[in-house]
Amino acid sequence: MPLWLREHSWRQTLSAVYLSLPLRGARATPGSIFCSERYLKVSIPPFLFEAVLYAPIDDTNSTAKIGNGNIFFTLYKKEPAMWDSLTLANTDKEQLQYLRENAVLKAQEKAKEETKARKITKQEHKKYALEATMKLEEAERKRIEDLKEKERQKVAKELELWKNQQKDGDTYKSIQKKGESYQEIKPLKERKNEKTNKTQIPKEGTSKTRLKSTKGCSCSIFSENLKEEQLPAPRAAATIKVNFTPRVFPTALRESRVAEEEEWLHKQAEARRIINSDLSELEDLKEEEKNPDWLKDKGNKMFAMGDYLGAVNAYNLAVRLNSSLPLLYLNRAACHLKLRNLHKAIEDSFKALELLTPPVPDNENARVKAHVRRGTAFCQLELYTEGLQDYEAALKIDPRNKNIEKDAEKIRHLIQGTTQSS
Repeated sequence: MPLWLREHSWRQTLSAVYLSLPLRGARATPGSIFCSERYLKVSIPPFLFEAVLYAPIDDTNSTAKIGNGNIFFTLYKKEPAMWDSLTLANTDKEQLQYLRENAVLKAQEKAKEETKARKITKQEHKKYALEATMKLEEAERKRIEDLKEKERQKVAKELELWKNQQKDGDTYKSIQKKGESYQEIKPLKERKNEKTNKTQIPKEGTSKTRLKSTKGCSCSIFSENLKEEQLPAPRAAATIKVNFTPRVFPTALRESRVAEEEEWLHKQAEARRIINSDLSELEDLKEEEKNPDWLKDKGNKMFAMGDYLGAVNAYNLAVRLNSSLPLLYLNRAACHLKLRNLHKAIEDSFKALELLTPPVPDNENARVKAHVRRGTAFCQLELYTEGLQDYEAALKIDPRNKNIEKDAEKIRHLIQGTTQSS
């Protein structure tokens, strides 16, 4: 059951009624209020307020404000007059039901009319926007057509000017051809006489007159023919042969490093000589398998997979192909350490250190590994003094390596322990 809100206060003037309705802690929204000409309703569950007004009001301009726990209504009267009370007195249920239904029907009709009016307004706005867009498009189309017409007229003028120039050129060429034919008709003797007269020194009077005449005339029919006759004959055609020295490397000689290239060629020739020698087991290998670098990479992959014997075989074949690569001996020493071939590990480390000369910053890391692996093999053979020497040599190269320093300290303790026990 709803709880009726009976507490309210109101005051009036000739033109308006001011109603204040307390909410009692409820929260009202605009959707909770319904107002028509004679009927006012506020539904905030569980609270309900209904009022059949004393006289009709202007529900369109009337307002309601929600705030501070109250709803403040400003109801404008349709006819200015003072009301005896806010609501009609002695209204029975049937009259109240009739007024309520009549108010709802009027509100629905009003909402339909407003919706229809909004649709009509929206259609009018769309129509106006469409007309404005069509006008803009028409203006843009006209502007583009005007530009096209201007460009067409400009191109037509340029084409007409080009045609006139072509006509002038054709007439000038026809005049030249007529002059050439006229000169060919002249007898040979007259041409010779003209040439001799031209070569003779003219008199002062004649020279002046001729100069004046040449100055006055801008072009002559026979001027081009005279120039052609005075020009010397073209030189005979000939060919120039350029021979280049054949080079293995595509770079120019001025940009290449001859010493390094010669060393590389020597190494390649040595490798090919080894391959073509009595190594019968290399005949069945593919071309890529005869490359020491490819074999080294293959040995590295086998070592990473734990196949130490396979890695040793790959490094052995690579060493036979090129015995001057220190990394082959260094990696094979690591494999021998894993296989407990300690003497072979020492030999390979020693060979790697021989090839890692001179000591430069680029081979520091390889020299450190060679000393550590040889020192490890010495220690596993219980030759701690020789092993300590290799670890100390590695520390001199890389003094910041904490792991090598710890291992060297352990070897020192082992040496001290063996000396004390003896």
